[in-house]
Amino acid sequence: MAIQADSFFFDPAHQGTLQNQIRELVTEGILAGRFRPGERIPSSRKLAAHLGVSRITVTMAYTDLVADDYLTSRGRSGFFVSPTAPVPRHFAPQTSPRTDAVDWSRALGQRFSDVTSMGKPENWRAFRYPFVYGQADPTLFDHQNWRGCTMMALGQKDFPALTDDYFERDDPRLVEYIARHTLPRRGILARPEEIMVTLGAQNALWLAAQILLNQRRIAAIEEPGYPGLRDILNQTRCKLVPVPIGRHGLDPDNLPERVDVVFCSPSHHCPTGSTMPMPQRQALLSLAGQREFLIVEDDYDFEIAGRKPPLPALKSLDREGRVIYVGSFSKSLFPGLRLGYLVGPEPFVREARALRGTVLRHPPGLTQRAAAYFLSLGYYDALIRRLGNTYAERRRVAIEAIEAHGLVVEGEGGSSLWLRAAEGIDMQKVARQLYGESVLIEAGHPFFAAGAKPRNFYRLAYSSISAERIPEGISRLAAALRRESAI
Repeated sequence: MAIQADSFFFDPAHQGTLQNQIRELVTEGILAGRFRPGERIPSSRKLAAHLGVSRITVTMAYTDLVADDYLTSRGRSGFFVSPTAPVPRHFAPQTSPRTDAVDWSRALGQRFSDVTSMGKPENWRAFRYPFVYGQADPTLFDHQNWRGCTMMALGQKDFPALTDDYFERDDPRLVEYIARHTLPRRGILARPEEIMVTLGAQNALWLAAQILLNQRRIAAIEEPGYPGLRDILNQTRCKLVPVPIGRHGLDPDNLPERVDVVFCSPSHHCPTGSTMPMPQRQALLSLAGQREFLIVEDDYDFEIAGRKPPLPALKSLDREGRVIYVGSFSKSLFPGLRLGYLVGPEPFVREARALRGTVLRHPPGLTQRAAAYFLSLGYYDALIRRLGNTYAERRRVAIEAIEAHGLVVEGEGGSSLWLRAAEGIDMQKVARQLYGESVLIEAGHPFFAAGAKPRNFYRLAYSSISAERIPEGISRLAAALRRESAI
């Protein structure tokens, strides 16, 4: 029996190539049982005419399917469904409806779903004025060279790096680059045994918290601060002490008398963007030595220094091995990369490797090797320079527009601005109202710990919005604030 060409239809929402779409149409038909072994499929000429594509596109898809034994070619007779084509395993249907007899309120030993949501609308790219933080701008990213590095990592030469199980180890090329190039820029010298690759900064912070904290220990965090870190620390069931920050970030004088671990982001505080000055950094390290506590330094986004060169990392000033350093490529490359690193004394890194190994083994070899190529070939440095110049211009345009409308900036740094509205204004309500005007901003209350959270703070990021759209977006924001103040 012949399969007719008009049984094939393209999906308008499909993101792949035409060749891949044709392959999927055929494989789905075979795996669903609609196309049976021995049946003839449409000729390349007929299917090409029906789908409106070139004949060579269909022929290439068919040839690919023959190689994978979905189809077989019979000389001049055409292509047929292979008699040995993959088939799905069939299971007997259930004869009675399934009921869930488990009382999950009692069965769950721990709960992790009660976390602070910092999610963004799935369609955030559809907003004309997306002042959204931490997303990649496709107009700035080096697509061609990243694709090339990925293809290099897929080559035969790198087959072991791509396919081997590293167990508790990492890609040596990536670790070498971090040790010889990335860390020295922050004044840090570290041996490979003191470096571990992670699935982004979030994973690094989780590993550090699991190793350093328990129910009997005390952790200090910045207030306001990164909500994801607060959720991580709550999972350890440690005693959590929010420490109000000052104009220059965490003030050592505000730390409690007894603390075991201090988590801070001295270079670009989240979310205010403030930078801890050198005397304050030295005072924090001195206090750590006196009171014998550890410091976890989250040094995200340090490459986008802003108006001034970045100060040395706390880790570079540490002479007693008290600082655990967290870095990330996810912000500077793209967040979906999920690639970061931990740097600390060898005994700590040894435990971190063992813990990571029990949870996920190691970050994918392909990701590590592709990133190693992108970094070592100089593409990363060129990208960072391009981002820095573009962000500086966007920041200038944003601040001019903000000042023109009389809005109040509380802090800036990296790729965002931290602002404060008048007392009594709920920025979450304003943010929802701005949806209708295609403006996307972040309300600031999730950055504060539980209790009386201020509702009048908000964050504007400019990593994903072009400079020419910033003034109009801020104009619409200012208008919304005026309407809210008049109520």
